[in-house]
Amino acid sequence: MRLTWKERVMTALLGAAVASGITTLILILVEATNVFLPTDIKFGIVLDAGSSHTSLFVYRWPADKENDTGVVSQALACRAKGPGISSYASSPDQAGESLRGCLEEALTLIPEAQHQGTPMFLGATAGMRLLSQKNSSQAADIFAAVTRVLRQAPVDLWGSELLAGQDEGALGWITINYILGLLVKFSFSGEWIQPPEGTLVGALDMGGASTQITFVPGVPILDKSTEATFRLYGSEHQVYTHSYLCFGRDQMLLRLLAGLVQSSPVPRVRHPCYHSGYQGTLSLESVFESPCVHTTAPPDLPQNLTVEGTGNPGACISAIRDLFNFSSCEGRDNCAFSGVYQPPVRGPFYAFSNFYYTFHFLNLTSGQPLATANATVWEFCQKHWKLVEMTWPGQERWLRDYCASGLYILTLLVHGYGFREETWSSIEFRKQAGGTDIGWTLGYMLNLTSMIPAELPAQWRAQSYGVWAVSVVFMVVTLVAVLAVAVAQLFWPHD
Repeated sequence: MRLTWKERVMTALLGAAVASGITTLILILVEATNVFLPTDIKFGIVLDAGSSHTSLFVYRWPADKENDTGVVSQALACRAKGPGISSYASSPDQAGESLRGCLEEALTLIPEAQHQGTPMFLGATAGMRLLSQKNSSQAADIFAAVTRVLRQAPVDLWGSELLAGQDEGALGWITINYILGLLVKFSFSGEWIQPPEGTLVGALDMGGASTQITFVPGVPILDKSTEATFRLYGSEHQVYTHSYLCFGRDQMLLRLLAGLVQSSPVPRVRHPCYHSGYQGTLSLESVFESPCVHTTAPPDLPQNLTVEGTGNPGACISAIRDLFNFSSCEGRDNCAFSGVYQPPVRGPFYAFSNFYYTFHFLNLTSGQPLATANATVWEFCQKHWKLVEMTWPGQERWLRDYCASGLYILTLLVHGYGFREETWSSIEFRKQAGGTDIGWTLGYMLNLTSMIPAELPAQWRAQSYGVWAVSVVFMVVTLVAVLAVAVAQLFWPHD
């Protein structure tokens, strides 16, 4: 039986639709490849409760991680209003309230759907270490008040606790080496690689109450109490680290002043580290209440003390050296001061926190040699107070202390840690690297990511652009053929 013209056209259109549809299906199924969709972003919050102030940092990293460690970046840095939480010993509730502003900023940044799974940790450093020694119940009250406020946030609080000095130093070392791409970095070939260990840098940190030195020595670490070991990005690292409590900037200044008061025969104390022409009144209670000051105020001195500067850097260095116990290391190899074991410094170093702030003010962060640093600090110390005030207006709160801080840093680095003219150039004074603040918090976040389960990237079937374009063409042909059949069926005149 012969087909009519209409039947032949309909058969041809249906055949074309079927052939085109089968071809499209084959292209989709056979030529498709697996691709990984971008992973979710995870967030974490770390609060650094230092002796002078508290800072909150928000970090983020892809959920799939790299060798069990997150590739972390800084998303927010917020400085809480007011002083450090250890300053609220008489009103602990205010310590918690001081954190609310930064906490609200962090919760605004992090998507609400991820609040519950976001870890948060507060680490208190040397300021709270000293308060714990002086009055443990006051320290406990502050931690309780801080914890109450943090628990009110809809995140996963991992703890608010005292951070050991050794941990502070080691975590700061992790931070700077990670920021510089010395622990892991993204190669041109699109892979995460680990640079050779010889490129790692040391870390020099100075807060208000303590100072830390951490580096990879070129010899075995003989005193295992100064060794820290951790595993990051599939590699294990051993570093030397030590924290010196009471050798931070603020406590050094208090100890220095207390020593001058003790040696002064009259109520008017002459301070060689203050500029000539400077005169001020200080409360004796603020000087001798610190646990770092191991002497009591002379009984015959008034409550308020008059201090005048003499601008004598030589005498200032002599007074600063009295804060160290260098004699305990005489005749001993691998010893810094106060009888503390330390192998020789090795490799490049990054000096941050108060190391940076002091030398930045003195314009000594451009790699100047040790002789230039010495001459610059001495010249500044000998300036008259009126000239200093005129040259740096609006900075009166800190101006009087930069001379003592500068000479103290030189004494600590050269006579304490053992840097020399030939190794001084290996120190870089920095506040940030790669747009990220240098400190222990990022190092803590990197360690914390190793305890958070990774999430594998989702897979999807996809084609190359050429195959996709051909598939679209055949799909269009299929649709046109189907539509043509439908139109022919509806509008073709019936026999």
